[in-house]
Amino acid sequence: MNYVNVIGAGLAGCEAAYQLSKRGIKVRLYESKPLKKSPAHHSDILCELVCSNSFKANRVNSAAGLLKEEMRTLDSLLLSCADRCAVPAGGALAVDRERFSAMVTDAITGDSNIEIISEEIKEIPGDAVTVIATGPLTHDALSAAIAERFGESLRFFDAAAPIVAADSVDMEYAFFESRYGKGGGEDYLNCPMNKAEYEAFYEALVSAERAPVHEFDVMNPKVYEGCMPIEVMAQRGGDTIRFGAR
Repeated sequence: MNYVNVIGAGLAGCEAAYQLSKRGIKVRLYESKPLKKSPAHHSDILCELVCSNSFKANRVNSAAGLLKEEMRTLDSLLLSCADRCAVPAGGALAVDRERFSAMVTDAITGDSNIEIISEEIKEIPGDAVTVIATGPLTHDALSAAIAERFGESLRFFDAAAPIVAADSVDMEYAFFESRYGKGGGEDYLNCPMNKAEYEAFYEALVSAERAPVHEFDVMNPKVYEGCMPIEVMAQRGGDTIRFGAR
């Protein structure tokens, strides 16, 4: 085998390319950007984070934290970059998204075993072993090719994390503090509510005007339970956003 194809230069694709290269295997890494982007992508660089900048819990007694520690032990490129550009997030590992993507991009583009090819792949290549790492926002043609080959396509609706302008928060009421005693003491911005305020917030949330839905969201109506939009969670009942969906 002279080389391996990796389709998609997001998190999974960049990690796969890096691990293959470490083992002396040549990689052809295909990425549709900058020629073609999904509605969620804006940057031209690799490994763009399109939603949250949090990689979930960092503690080893949690599934997410244990997985990250295993990846560190195996010399994960992503975890190496994430640890070097981490930002305060209590017990979670969160990153400076722009620095993170830039670090991964520098590592991949500087690897002599990895050839980056800017091209939209519409069919599953048959010239070599191929890793498909295009994620839930796979372009239509390749998505159809995957469905034809394997009988169905796997999709989910993933919520874009909301962004709140700092100057819109009344700091007379809000305060910085860590959660559950973890972190540096000022990792999160907290907005306390009494019962009446919480009930008013809930009613406003479930009756609020919704943002326009992208076409690709309409085509993916199944909500990913692990990253549920708060307005969807609220529709499940008044206490759901207090205690979680499960």
